[in-house]
Amino acid sequence: MPNPWDFNDVAIQRDEEQEQRALLQEGEQKARHIFSGFIEFAFSGNILEIAFGLILATSFTAVTTSLVSDVLLPPLSVIFPLRRNMNEKFAVLRPGPNYENEDGYNTLEQAHSDGAIVLAYGVFLNRIINFLGIGLALYGLASLYQCLSDDPIIKRSVKCRYCKTNVSSKAIRCVNCTSWLDGREERMR
Repeated sequence: MPNPWDFNDVAIQRDEEQEQRALLQEGEQKARHIFSGFIEFAFSGNILEIAFGLILATSFTAVTTSLVSDVLLPPLSVIFPLRRNMNEKFAVLRPGPNYENEDGYNTLEQAHSDGAIVLAYGVFLNRIINFLGIGLALYGLASLYQCLSDDPIIKRSVKCRYCKTNVSSKAIRCVNCTSWLDGREERMR
């Protein structure tokens, strides 16, 4: 004799299958939406420009680092009586256990391998000069680009006299406090 509750089990099973299909379709739609959004984002003009800029900046940094380390600092080491390359200048703050046996340290690696605490001011000066070189060169490139193009990279700004934030020099009103930048409020008083 058939069980009177069997038809309910079949109906419940059918409902569960339909619910699973609906959930799978919804998940598939969300995955497609996320993937299409990523493709839109990855191939938009701004992202490609940023990627191109980062690649150029990386190679430009390598060239500038080589210029500073290999061309500028060695003559400075000769001009000033440093007796070694600027990168190798350091001061021993706390010597390691073998400091007395070795009559001091000749290189930065030797001091580090002995466990000494050192102040590597030569490396720091190298990085400061490197940073200034990169900054000046990028400013020069931006200025050159601005001379050759209508698109400004270097945007001039002025301080709002009321809220003291930097606002574009081409603006008529302050973005933050909405005051007039041409002095209209002063003339009304």
